[in-house]
Amino acid sequence: MAQINPLTGGLHWPEETKTTETETKNAARDLNADFSPMPSILSLDERYELCMSVGEEVIESPELRALLTRKESPICYDGFEPSGRMHIAQGLLRSINVNKLTKAGCVFKFWIADWFAMLNNKLGGDIEKIRDCGRYFVEIWKATGMDMSNVQFLWASDEINNDSDKYWRTVMDVARANNLPRIKRCGTIMGREDSESMPSAQIMYPCMQCTDVFFLKADICQLGMDQKKVNMLAREYCDHIKQTEKPVIIGHHMLMGLKEGQAKMSKSDPDSAIFMEDTAQDVKRKISKAFCPPGVVADNPILDYAKHIIFGLKPELTVKRKPENGGDATYTTYAALEEDFKTEKLHPGDLKPSVIDAINEFLEPVRVHFDRDPYAKQLLQRVRSFQITR
Repeated sequence: MAQINPLTGGLHWPEETKTTETETKNAARDLNADFSPMPSILSLDERYELCMSVGEEVIESPELRALLTRKESPICYDGFEPSGRMHIAQGLLRSINVNKLTKAGCVFKFWIADWFAMLNNKLGGDIEKIRDCGRYFVEIWKATGMDMSNVQFLWASDEINNDSDKYWRTVMDVARANNLPRIKRCGTIMGREDSESMPSAQIMYPCMQCTDVFFLKADICQLGMDQKKVNMLAREYCDHIKQTEKPVIIGHHMLMGLKEGQAKMSKSDPDSAIFMEDTAQDVKRKISKAFCPPGVVADNPILDYAKHIIFGLKPELTVKRKPENGGDATYTTYAALEEDFKTEKLHPGDLKPSVIDAINEFLEPVRVHFDRDPYAKQLLQRVRSFQITR
């Protein structure tokens, strides 16, 4: 049986045991087998600080505190389109943030947006491929050590079909409450620029995503900063329906791509992203070539990963150096590491190997899981065979 890795909380496979071959590729697992929500044992102040630490931007922080005072187990929501391989922004950073929120007592609802992926023409709109990708995402999050007791996975298509009248009435009301320019401004939530040709089906997308917040009774919209426009649409819609308690927006940081000028990772450029089942050699090659000029802190992806991933999972980072370069240095805060880098006491050539080692350490439980678990292994093989359309 798999055991919990004491460092990362991820799954660890002892050498003498492996998952049996009883699960075939068609035997889909129960995504919510571990769902058994529990309230937090932390104080109100501790819960508030944990939730605030997730957000690069919080709208509005007084509302968040009032929500935590009012509710023991607020509902957080994030929707994701299953669309090909997962990179560390979706895998490691997402697990870090979810675990903070569930520790604060939140119940986290993952909206597996299969119909949305089809609308956005992901994987050519093939719903079976999209569903395979959704299952693959969940397998990764389990292997990273995401606390599944307060996490619930919901297939959008199933939930909508189960209460279609309520869902589609709300979609139509959101559409009626907003003019076309306001809806089109939300087009970038789909990873498309306003200037791109927008098929008419994608006008539905923001109306549906706005509806999700109310359909799931979400208290907190916990998505990336790139989803702000539609989250604000949901808050505006509250005024239309005269709902006084608006969903709080906790917008998390968007992890940078590895190349110069890449504000976020992109699946369409494999060398700009580190994928969750990349080999140790892949990680070394990609980070070794990554943009990281000496002394430059702004828009530096290596520092970005140190801040948001490494110090999110480890209390310290040791950089190994030759004695003539100052010897080994152990950093217990990101601020100290950044200061040394900015003043060029820490060189990229010394920092990168330590970042490579740390990222590989975090990814190893995932690699082992997809190597030794037959169900996960078959999922990965199928996902790798899919042609990524966006």
